[in-house]
Amino acid sequence: MQTLGWAMALVGAAILAGCTVPADAQAPPPSKARVEGAPYVLADTQVWTIPDPVSGRRYEVFVSLPSSYKSSPERRYPVLYVTDADYAFPIIRLITRRVNLNGPRVEEFILVGLSYAVDESGMASRARDYTPVRINDRTGGGAAYQAYLKAEVLPFIEDRFRADPSRRILVGHSYGGLLGAQILFSEPELFDGYILGSPSFWFGDHAMMRTEEEYARAHTDLRARVYTYIGEYEFPGSGALNTRYDMVADSARFEERLRSRGYPGLTLTHEVLNDEDHLTVAPRGFTQGLLALLPGAE
Repeated sequence: MQTLGWAMALVGAAILAGCTVPADAQAPPPSKARVEGAPYVLADTQVWTIPDPVSGRRYEVFVSLPSSYKSSPERRYPVLYVTDADYAFPIIRLITRRVNLNGPRVEEFILVGLSYAVDESGMASRARDYTPVRINDRTGGGAAYQAYLKAEVLPFIEDRFRADPSRRILVGHSYGGLLGAQILFSEPELFDGYILGSPSFWFGDHAMMRTEEEYARAHTDLRARVYTYIGEYEFPGSGALNTRYDMVADSARFEERLRSRGYPGLTLTHEVLNDEDHLTVAPRGFTQGLLALLPGAE
């Protein structure tokens, strides 16, 4: 279980960093007195509220700019959008800094965290916004959320920051990976790279597998760079996590199907990460996905 310590350390850091605050509430410099017992602040980050005019909901996005952003005013950067930002945003930010300590193993990028609807629980927001079909009155809003990302979030980021619109990457784990697959098979050009982590392909009686078949019948190419990961123990009876779904088999079937299509524009990498389950695999999967889709020039 060598990777578990690294994963849990990152998760612990992410919990502390979860109280990310708007840019105008910057952390005071070390020379100034701090209020004892005040919340930990993730410095040099920003929080913006981007409303959805269709649903009337308000969503927060978190932004972290690369260290060279101010010193390289002519440079444009790839943008990595990650779902479930409340935990995934600080984890990815920490991973990037960590792996680049001894050299640029991951290219610099603008990190954008896609958080939940304001005044809703994370579980309720993601169950609605990240799922492709309606199985009850709390699910099936994936297409509407995708339209919101396209119409509101992407233009907001690209108008305000020096983002390269040709180099967008979407990262999602579990339901977030399911949302990524939905976008991949409906508007693949929306992002040029996809990191699909432990996707919940079981949802809606494997509705995403049917969506993949429909895309294959109508298209001869899929222009995208895709990295998928799954934990070794994401299946029933593994002992590591009690789950009803064989997500390892689903992930393997997804990979096999995509490779069988022979899409000339598709670059696909799939990894089963040993000694990991659905709850521990994300930090390691994020790391491998970054290395695969945003390799630095060492």
